[in-house]
Amino acid sequence: MTEPSAAATIPDVALFSYGTLRVPAVQLDTFGRLLTGEPDVLPGFTIDYLEIEDARVVGLSGRDVHPIIRRTGNRLDKVVGVLLWITEDELEAADEYEVQQYNRVSVTLGSGRDAWVYVAR
Repeated sequence: MTEPSAAATIPDVALFSYGTLRVPAVQLDTFGRLLTGEPDVLPGFTIDYLEIEDARVVGLSGRDVHPIIRRTGNRLDKVVGVLLWITEDELEAADEYEVQQYNRVSVTLGSGRDAWVYVAR
């Protein structure tokens, strides 16, 4: 059996989270560990809310309504969240956690860093 390379396990993927990916139970189930984050903002987006019907996701998050963001293009609109550092495998796990109404896109945060974020389809 081949051990994964050290490079494959270094958290070098930036993911901006404004919602349930910050919940400890969600992180433990999705990533197998608790994540630390750095505060950041996402300009040009606003928060809306979505009713979640996936029982597994509701069970993990403890909520049947989750925030979801939508692009406004107005730089005065900002979503507050955290920048999480994860691995490529963990990014795939996050894709599996998010329900079909979310789409992962690349954005530039207020800090100037590029990151993935889940937005409304």
